[in-house]
Amino acid sequence: MIQDQFLPLIHKPFKKVLIANRGEIGVRIIRACRDLGLSPLAVYSTADLHSRHVAMADAALCIGGGPSNESYLNIGNIIKAAKELGAEAIHPGFGFLSESAEFANEVLKAGIVWVGPSPNAIHSMGDKTLAKRKVTEAGVPCSPGKNEPLKDLKDLQDIVHQVGYPMILKAAAGGGGRGMRVVRADSELANAFESCQREALSYFGNADVFCERYIEHPRHVEFQVMADSHGNTVHLFERDCTIQRRHQKLIEEAPSSYISEETRHKMGEIAVRAAQSVGYVNAGTVEFILESPTKFYFMEMNTRIQVEHPVTEVITGVDLLQTQLKVAMGEKLPFTQKDLSIRGWAFEARINSEDPYNGFRPDPGVIKELEFPSGPGIRVDSHIYSKYKIPEFYDSMIAKLIVHGTSRNDALNKMARALSEFYIEGIQTTIPFHQALIEFPAFREGKYTTRFIEENEHLLEDSEKTRKDLTEQEAIVVAIKIMEKKSKLEATSTAEFQQPESWARAYRLESTKR
Repeated sequence: MIQDQFLPLIHKPFKKVLIANRGEIGVRIIRACRDLGLSPLAVYSTADLHSRHVAMADAALCIGGGPSNESYLNIGNIIKAAKELGAEAIHPGFGFLSESAEFANEVLKAGIVWVGPSPNAIHSMGDKTLAKRKVTEAGVPCSPGKNEPLKDLKDLQDIVHQVGYPMILKAAAGGGGRGMRVVRADSELANAFESCQREALSYFGNADVFCERYIEHPRHVEFQVMADSHGNTVHLFERDCTIQRRHQKLIEEAPSSYISEETRHKMGEIAVRAAQSVGYVNAGTVEFILESPTKFYFMEMNTRIQVEHPVTEVITGVDLLQTQLKVAMGEKLPFTQKDLSIRGWAFEARINSEDPYNGFRPDPGVIKELEFPSGPGIRVDSHIYSKYKIPEFYDSMIAKLIVHGTSRNDALNKMARALSEFYIEGIQTTIPFHQALIEFPAFREGKYTTRFIEENEHLLEDSEKTRKDLTEQEAIVVAIKIMEKKSKLEATSTAEFQQPESWARAYRLESTKR
């Protein structure tokens, strides 16, 4: 789409909001709508007929088959559903079409309010080379390299000779770890350039590739920004997203233990400048890569609400989803930068239906039994329920466990307790991985980089040993819960049930199925 054809945002009051998404974020947006007295509307695929977001909405329409390209990525079907349901606004959530300038433009063309930034801002930040040029003009530091697509192999060689190795090649229209290659020697350049272009074209329909200096052991810190249509832009502090596997975030915390208050202030101001460089309105996230606690570079800007937004909500007391909706209505931000402060510490663990003992292979299936943890400072954002069948077509994330404590250590202890109470039977999940991670000394001490997972492959081996070495008392407590939940007490004789060792065996047997 030609950039000159992009429409400006519409800001006006609305009542009916269509959620162009599914799963956990679909439920989260519905709840935000309810809290504001708005009417939430849903769309769903044939695979999501029994999904929670469908049941919770005031009305819902099927927009196609299970595969995303037939439903949640089908712009025409979503716009048609919005008109049929009488939607006055559309919230895209995250993933799917949330960062599609074309979709945002079609929504506006239909006269519907888009709950997000303008198509122009989405386009400007979606093209990684254009984004780097925009923010550089605003005085935002970027990693050494080239802020334009590479013309050919010679162009790449010239940049490498100026900047040096290691170098990383990235798809200009990419994200999610796709279309990326790290190069450490001249002999690798040609093959890396060709394969990166090929993957970029395959995944993003755009073969443009750029390059920048690769930082070997970085930290990944992002700043939440929020802007209204009246010229007010603020940041809501940072989230540390350093723990990743294949460029996919696994656990996030806020604030970051890596940076000082002085660096936090500086990065926050720069994040605001980055957003303002493209006339940004609504919620967005400016991501930085840190070479040291004081040396950082702009990486990219996500023009949507993030998966990890809850940790920001709990440390600031700001409901980001409600704020998004209010900003889309044309309201001013209800707070200034001076009004915002950090309260305590928060972590979020992404609970995925994956087998961490088998290469994190997706494990869709039926959830037979389910019990969420609870208590002060414990929050679970999810769409799953007992007997729910996880569709095979979508992302494997089924829940987010968020904890809030007075300090980092307090929050980690709450996370450990909450994970131990998080019970899902019928599928494999990443809960054991998170349990191992938060007890790992380097993580507890905040001493880790984005390569932490690949450098600690024995992490799950240790967690398996820990799980088998549970104390008898812990085994008894959990076993009672399991046996009661499964209603199999009748099948257990009174004599056998009174033996603590049998309870321990029951727990250990069930724990292998998690």
